[in-house]
Amino acid sequence: MTTNPSAELLDNLLTLASRTTAVREEVRVWSMSGVERLTFPDGTTAIFKYAKRPFDSEDQALRLAHTLGVPVPAVHTSAVLDGWLGMLLEDLGVPVRDADDLDGAAAAVVLHGTRTASALPVLDQDRLRTLPSRALEHLGRLRRADRWQDADDVEDALDQIAQVAETRSAGTTVAPFGWVHSEFHPTSLHIGEHGCRLLDFARAFTGPGLLDLASWHGTIEPPHPVRLRVFLEQYVTAGGTPDALAPRGGLTAEKWALGWHRVWAVEWFMEQSVRWTDDPATDPAYSKAVRRHLTDVLHLLEI
Repeated sequence: MTTNPSAELLDNLLTLASRTTAVREEVRVWSMSGVERLTFPDGTTAIFKYAKRPFDSEDQALRLAHTLGVPVPAVHTSAVLDGWLGMLLEDLGVPVRDADDLDGAAAAVVLHGTRTASALPVLDQDRLRTLPSRALEHLGRLRRADRWQDADDVEDALDQIAQVAETRSAGTTVAPFGWVHSEFHPTSLHIGEHGCRLLDFARAFTGPGLLDLASWHGTIEPPHPVRLRVFLEQYVTAGGTPDALAPRGGLTAEKWALGWHRVWAVEWFMEQSVRWTDDPATDPAYSKAVRRHLTDVLHLLEI
């Protein structure tokens, strides 16, 4: 079996959809997933999306979201092959414009107002406060594999965060608590002729909705609490719960959200490094991102 079985996956999906052939056009492809536009002989189109574990249950999340009334692209059919998920999705076409902050606030209100689903993983306070400890476990595994040997500063920062995690994680289940998209960025919203749809549900879970709001402006630039406060106020104005502005864990809502979002990202980067990617060549990039986020966390969580 090839490393990326997208061709065989597509053959399986076409069979399931009673199609025989399609012209493939890459939209976005990277090492763990890809998106292509398919054009069938009759001129109709569909989106072919494929992804490897741990992104291999997005079809279930999309179907669940659709059932509960979240505006998402329809899943025509899906299949799994050797740890890779393949989906044929509704083609939403070319966006009429990019999503802005008001679009993001409105979409978050819709998602966070959706009934919770038992099938989704849960990130409650008990789980949230263990994230720094889990990151330390990942670091231990990396070091036992003779990787991340110069990461004493990473260990020290994670130790400091772990010591205050119980106090700082207070308020995790304060509303909004429910559906969390977890990859909530402007590129995750498709603004088309027929309205807005939410994309990319591969890592959806039940948890504090503030993590979505904290992720909206991305993590490339330094965290900006004032900017997030404005976005939180836009969210409330759009119909989100006023509790989104409430302090938690001894912090303002915006500092709590930005800090814990970066703790969540650090744990994910380190798990990906040791478990899903498991490639020493990626260590410099991952460790650089982890260090940058940890520096931000110490400031945001006032440690």
